[in-house]
Amino acid sequence: MIRLHTLLYFSLFITLFLSAQQQRQIFEFNYQNQTLNGVLDMPKDTIPRGLVLIMHGSGQTNAVAQNWYADIRTTIVNSGYATYMWDKIGCGQSTGTFSYGQTVYDSASEAIAAINVLKEQKISGSDNIGLYGGSRASWVNPIIINQYKDIAFWISISGVDGKENFKYLLENNLRIEGVPKDSISLLTDEWSKATKIQYTGGSFESAKKAAPNLSKNAFILRFNGGPYKEEAYYKYQETAITQKLDKVTGLPIVIENFDTMLMNISCPVLALFGEKDMHVDWKKTKALYESTLGKATELTIKSFPEANHNMFKCKTGGFYEFQDNDLTWERPEGFLQTISDWLADL
Repeated sequence: MIRLHTLLYFSLFITLFLSAQQQRQIFEFNYQNQTLNGVLDMPKDTIPRGLVLIMHGSGQTNAVAQNWYADIRTTIVNSGYATYMWDKIGCGQSTGTFSYGQTVYDSASEAIAAINVLKEQKISGSDNIGLYGGSRASWVNPIIINQYKDIAFWISISGVDGKENFKYLLENNLRIEGVPKDSISLLTDEWSKATKIQYTGGSFESAKKAAPNLSKNAFILRFNGGPYKEEAYYKYQETAITQKLDKVTGLPIVIENFDTMLMNISCPVLALFGEKDMHVDWKKTKALYESTLGKATELTIKSFPEANHNMFKCKTGGFYEFQDNDLTWERPEGFLQTISDWLADL
C-alpha cells in the first residue's frame, strides 16, 4: 500500500542571496493556539505595491531557515511587492505538531489568519494581498479567494484539478522507471482498488490484499520509505473517509464542485505549467482553467517545455530525478521574467 496524500512541493531550497534591494524581517502570527514563524521580505527604501503570500505545497517545511523560494521572492520584491512566507505548524520554528492530515480548508483558514494579522498590524503592502503557490496550494488558494473576497491576484504554479493526482504520478513515474506497460496497468489498478478500500473505511489487511504487487514495487517502497505501515494507514484514513470518490474515475475528490469555485474567482490569475510535469496532469488542469477562470476573469497561461512539476529544467520530470538532486537547478528560460512582467502589468 501507499501513503495517499498529495506530494511534497518545492521540498528544497535555492542557495541564492536575497537581493540587496530587500529587507528581511521575522514575523509571527498565531493560529489554533500555535505560533507560526515566518519571514517578510520588503523592497528597500520604497513602499510596496502589495504583499504576496507564498503558499507551500504538501509536506513538512523548513522554509524560513533554508530560505526556500529565494529566487521567486527576489523576483517578486524586485517587482515592487513584499512577500510573506511561514513554516507550517510543527515545522521549523513554528510550534505544535505537524500533520499530513491537515485539510486544504484548514490550510486556507491558516492563511486567512495570517492575512488578518498582517492587516491588523498595518504591514506595508497588506492593503493589496496576492497569492503565490503550486501543487497543493492550487487547491488552497482558490478556497482563500472564495472565502476572503479581498484577494487582488493569484499566481498558480503547476496547478491541479479537484481530484487526487497520485494515479497520474504513479503511472508516469513507473514508465520512467522502465516498468512494462502491462505491469503499469496492473499496478495502477491495484492502487485504485486499495484507494477505494481505504477511503470507504476498509481495513488495512483488505487494502494490502488488494494490492499485493504494488506493495512490493520498488518505486512505491522508496516513495513510502519502506513497507506501508498499518498505523500510517489508519491515521490517514481519518481524513480519507471524509472525502468522496469520483464515480467515473474512482479518484478521491479533494474539493467538490471545484469548477464552480474557480468560476467564482474574479481577480487576475497567472497560471504557469511545466510540460514535463510527471506529478500532475498539467494539460487537464490547463483545460479546466480555460473553461472556468478563462470565462470568469483575466487569465494568463504559459507553459515551459523543459520544466518539471517544480519548475526546474529537467530531462524526464520524474519524481526521483528531483529527489536525487539529479538536476542543474536552473529555472526554465523566461519563467521568472514572466512573473515579473505580469506583476508589472497589474
